[in-house]
Amino acid sequence: MPLTLTPLESPAALVARIKTWGRELGFQQLGIADTDLTDAEPRLRDWLARGYHGEMEYMARHGRKRSRPAELVPGTLSVIAARMDYQPESRATLRERLADPATAFIARYALGRDYHKVLRQRLQRLADRLATHIGPFGHRVFVDSAPVMEKPLAAKAGLGWIGKHSNLVHPQAGSWFFLGEIYTDLPLPPDPPLTDHCGRCHACLSACPTGAIVAPYQVDARRCVSYLTIELHGPIPESLRPLIGNRIHGCDDCQLVCPWNRFASLTTESDFLPRHGLDTATLLALFAWDDATFLARTAGSAIRRLGPERWLRNLAVALGNAPPSIEIETALQARADHPSALVREHVAWALGQHITRRNQPPAANTT
Repeated sequence: MPLTLTPLESPAALVARIKTWGRELGFQQLGIADTDLTDAEPRLRDWLARGYHGEMEYMARHGRKRSRPAELVPGTLSVIAARMDYQPESRATLRERLADPATAFIARYALGRDYHKVLRQRLQRLADRLATHIGPFGHRVFVDSAPVMEKPLAAKAGLGWIGKHSNLVHPQAGSWFFLGEIYTDLPLPPDPPLTDHCGRCHACLSACPTGAIVAPYQVDARRCVSYLTIELHGPIPESLRPLIGNRIHGCDDCQLVCPWNRFASLTTESDFLPRHGLDTATLLALFAWDDATFLARTAGSAIRRLGPERWLRNLAVALGNAPPSIEIETALQARADHPSALVREHVAWALGQHITRRNQPPAANTT
């Protein structure tokens, strides 16, 4: 549709106004992208052909609509891409939590309120403000909620480059941020993309606990801790369970080691701060939750999507990886007859790990 602007306002001036509104709404950066994803489309096809999406069949369900915005939302000409910081604590504190085998480690994006709701509401307010300014226009808001290639679009909009770990990286903000988009039928001038500055760094490949980053810019989700603990509905492969450590919902290791994250800022959004002490909770404390407690404590959280069964599955694996203790064995025994076969299987595995370690002879003294 033709833009309805004041006589003195150009499309570029309108974009500047949109970015100002975005900052007022709490976004750290906004950018404009066109809809040409011809570079990203073959990479997506190859990733799917390799089976790297695992059981995430929705990644292939919509055909070309994911890589062709105008087929998903007819009339789309431009995409307003936005990012919002969410890092709740320093990297030093985060490393301490991850290094403590008794602590339940949850990826930091999931500690607070569900980001889908926060970003979607802010983006809709931005769209409403734009409509008030120029009149009604065609648009649709997305926050990781539809077949949208949000990282390639954000990269085209100048919000960063896609790093070797497949996350978006900004040279002045690292990668601890959420992304959201507004598909519009407005012919807005796009922003220039940034160049890739990963260079020869392989820190994220080396740090991945399960070797899921199989090559630079290639992630096999079937080995990724985030996939195993969140997307996978069935049993976690036994060979990967010991590598998961104390991670019970997602993984932040590749972000922890990325040198660009030394420039990341802590979030100023109270909605993204930890709730119910989940940043410091122990494995045993969370394993003791019943279903009602899980539902109450995860209300409004991205963790709710797991459900009580997968929550206990993940905790059982982490407890199986923890140092042997009577308290852990007792807690696992209490769940040995759980109604869920999925929970029972992982509890039995965890108990087996503890029994095996308990029965191992002490290491010989070589001094």
